[in-house]
Amino acid sequence: MIREWQEELNGNITKLSEISEKLNMSPDQEEQLERIARRFPLSVPRYYLSLIDWSDPEDPIRKMCIPSLDELEMEGSFDTSGEAQNTVMPGMQHKYNETALILSNNQCAMYCRHCFRKRLVGVKEDEIGGDILRMAGYVADHPQINNVLITGGDFLMNSNSQIVQYLEAFCRMDQLDFIRLGSRMPVVLPGRITSDPELLDILNFYNRRKQLYLITQFNHPNECTPKAKVSIKAIQELGIPVKNQAVLLKGVNDDSNVLAKLFRSLTSWGIVGHYIFQCRPVRGVGGRFQVSIKMGCQLVNDANAKQNGLGKSADYTMSHRSGKIRILGETEEGKMLFKYQQARNRKDIGRIFALALEEDQCWLPDSNSLPV
Repeated sequence: MIREWQEELNGNITKLSEISEKLNMSPDQEEQLERIARRFPLSVPRYYLSLIDWSDPEDPIRKMCIPSLDELEMEGSFDTSGEAQNTVMPGMQHKYNETALILSNNQCAMYCRHCFRKRLVGVKEDEIGGDILRMAGYVADHPQINNVLITGGDFLMNSNSQIVQYLEAFCRMDQLDFIRLGSRMPVVLPGRITSDPELLDILNFYNRRKQLYLITQFNHPNECTPKAKVSIKAIQELGIPVKNQAVLLKGVNDDSNVLAKLFRSLTSWGIVGHYIFQCRPVRGVGGRFQVSIKMGCQLVNDANAKQNGLGKSADYTMSHRSGKIRILGETEEGKMLFKYQQARNRKDIGRIFALALEEDQCWLPDSNSLPV
């Protein structure tokens, strides 16, 4: 049976020719964009497309979902956080001692142009999971793992029967304190949640057996629509907390007032800010979306200054090859101060270090452990 959200998904914009009259580009430019879309697929729900102000060439929603000629820039890496070296079997990574990460699929309802898994999402399937029982066996064999993050792609792009298979396998494991579900559906296709009562029944059932968390990604206040709010409330009413991981993006939210409005909107919905991620230097992404570390730190600090205590909960963080590094601020000597919140090498956890950065520096040296 085709569900309402799947019908909506089938109506996605997947070819630039479907919106050519809105792009206001020359035939040569459109051909270049088509070439980009063949390499990094285009797929945008009509709901999300409706949020674009086409009269504004700098519209932030447009930048997150419509290809740009900037994506031709191939400087950087397709794996900036060392996912390959932490893969223990197809679809499962174990970078941090307590957490197993599962790539349940390579599909999203909307292909974000800033995606850090651009190498994978909508392109190839060799890195995604398939043997759920084998992955559960790995967790059982590593009792230090106390939580699992199931993502993709997008976890809620799985069918309801596939979702049951994942939750059935992991919710029965006493060693797990909770399970995180990674999904941008509330942002880009809220009907996946609001039009599918069976999904809500499934999540309600398994949340009674094991605490679930939904991890989503709102990046701009224009994404905080009434429909998005209804989908969030539907999840929260099941007793499932929702946390947000935003990405700092040039031309989208690199303005302290925009960030402040986003933080306030999320807090008013009961969403807990988790991270403000530094955009990663992914090929086809970094040159278009990265903000310098120094500027980003100032933007986040200024936005936090406009919040009450509850609204200051998101840390400006870099998901580096060596770990999750919190970007604290600038010292009087002009160095930037950092702290390992999580680390591949456990001896680094909690370690604070200072580095002198160039004004336009957007990432830290590619190392498994950064110097003191």
